[in-house]
Formats: sequence, structure tokens, C-alpha cells
Amino acid sequence: MGQSLSKLYVHLTFGTKGRKPYINTEAEEKLHAYIKGILDNFDSPSIIINSVPDHIHILFRLSKNHALAKVIEEVKKSSSKWFKEQEGVDYEFKWQIGYGAFSVSSSKVDVVKNYIKKQKVHHSTRTYKDEIEEFIREYDVIEYDENYFWD
Repeated sequence: MGQSLSKLYVHLTFGTKGRKPYINTEAEEKLHAYIKGILDNFDSPSIIINSVPDHIHILFRLSKNHALAKVIEEVKKSSSKWFKEQEGVDYEFKWQIGYGAFSVSSSKVDVVKNYIKKQKVHHSTRTYKDEIEEFIREYDVIEYDENYFWD
């Protein structure tokens, strides 16, 4: 009998449609818990989830049994549907179509975890666009087209 081994960490981030500040402090804890549950259902445990009003960051370990695109699709689709049903949330809430998913080596998990933990402080002086464009440079992403990513 063969054995497959995998330990893939992913730093996932995506914004609200039009960068509208839909994620308020009262709702974010429940949203994070809901997304954690989705990831657990895909055998892809979250390490940390944090958000600011217009975007979210998630660090998780991707299961060897599920494709990254499928996990992300389900996180976005299910959390959007659930979030719109919550009291006090704008029914027009949507996530942007695109996302950023970046690999994280085991040796850098704590660094990324601390980065995500400090999102509220971090974004008091920096925009989400600046943050994404730094990731693009750092990870040498050549496919980036701001005309499509920021939809």
C-alpha cells in the first residue's frame, strides 16, 4: 500500500467587492469561525484568520486530498452566502472574484502568522493594494494584471 505525504502551507488573501468596508468588528469573529469550519471540512486546518473591513487573510495547511482552487472557491462561495444572512450585514456583500494564494515554507509559518495577526495595525498606514503589490514582487508573480485582479 502506497503512502502520500504533504505539508503545504498557504497564505490566502482576498478582498470585498469594490473594497467596500463590509467586515465590521462585530461580525468578523463569527466570519472567521465560519471560514475555519469550511477549511476543517476540507481537511485543511486554519492556523490564523484575520480581517480588516475590506479584506481577509488566512493561513492554512492545504490537504493533500483537495485542490487549492476548489478549497478557495468553497471558502469564498459559502462564506459569502452565510455572511449575507447575518444580522446587520449589507445584503449586497460579495467577495472580489480574484484572490492571492502564496506558498509558505514551514520555517516561515510563524512569521506569516504574526504578519496576519497584526493586520489592523498594519493597515492603519498601508492600503491593501500596496500590500498585494508587495506580495507580487516578493513572490515574483508575473501574471498580475491590476485591471482584472481588483474587480
